[in-house]
Amino acid sequence: MSGDIAQAGDFRPNLFAFARGDVQVSFEFFPPKTEKMERTLWETVTGLAPLRPRFVSVTYGAGGSTRERTHNTVLRIQREAKLPVAAHLTCVGSPKAEVDAIARRYWDEGVRHIVALRGDPPEGEAGYRPHPEGYRNAADLVAGLKSIADFEISVAAYPERHVDSPDWTAELDNLKAKVDAGATRAITQYFFDPALFLRLRDRVAAAGIAVPLVPGIMPVTNFQGIVNFSKRCGATVPDWLAELFEGLDDHPATRQLVAAAVSAELCRRLYDEGVTEFHFYTLNRAALTYAICHTLGVRPRGEGTKP
Repeated sequence: MSGDIAQAGDFRPNLFAFARGDVQVSFEFFPPKTEKMERTLWETVTGLAPLRPRFVSVTYGAGGSTRERTHNTVLRIQREAKLPVAAHLTCVGSPKAEVDAIARRYWDEGVRHIVALRGDPPEGEAGYRPHPEGYRNAADLVAGLKSIADFEISVAAYPERHVDSPDWTAELDNLKAKVDAGATRAITQYFFDPALFLRLRDRVAAAGIAVPLVPGIMPVTNFQGIVNFSKRCGATVPDWLAELFEGLDDHPATRQLVAAAVSAELCRRLYDEGVTEFHFYTLNRAALTYAICHTLGVRPRGEGTKP
């Protein structure tokens, strides 16, 4: 009986038991607003640090609204957790001189990696408008950063196109402009259908864009929250995901289990297609991301890791 099963197709037990030990991960955090959130964030950082991420990043609010909190969080992670850290930086609502001063400050303090983004318009504004004395867009920002110092620069990519892109030609032209300006990696917005990422990867390759394309993974625990956010950013929430979370509003532990299973399956299907690097939007919570990484074979040294 067991011999018949072993010969049946592509049978792979135990999720990532077959992985070759080649998976790399990175994590995204957001700056805390209160002392309680600060404690939660730090528990998350210290909880995930043993997984030896390639880097961690800290987000930046619309119009620079979290500038100092982002800066303080970046420096604390760098100083106390000893992790490679990337600071998000946008050009919304700021003149070039101001953005350049922030970048120089980061470089002087030893931060060598920037996630360069155009940024979303401040709340209440209908659409993006460049500052009259500012960078026009993310590609312009990347070029400006590279003129200041030799930063490693990650940029955004969109499996379903950015909400402001009229078509795929414009989307890919924008990504290519960011790479031509000096970006070295593209991290995608979250998605739930692996085909979306794989189609984007094909389009990027066909356009001659030759930087790593890293899938952004969003473990879902608050389903209605992700529905609301997805409406604003243009991501599709499939019906099957809604069905999985139906009836679980009062069952947080079960939601965690479902979320881990969904994200692990997404990562497995991407791994089968040759993807070995994943970026996790942690929402400043360690347990769920840690569990998914465990299934990927990403573990602290000495805990079942492969040489």
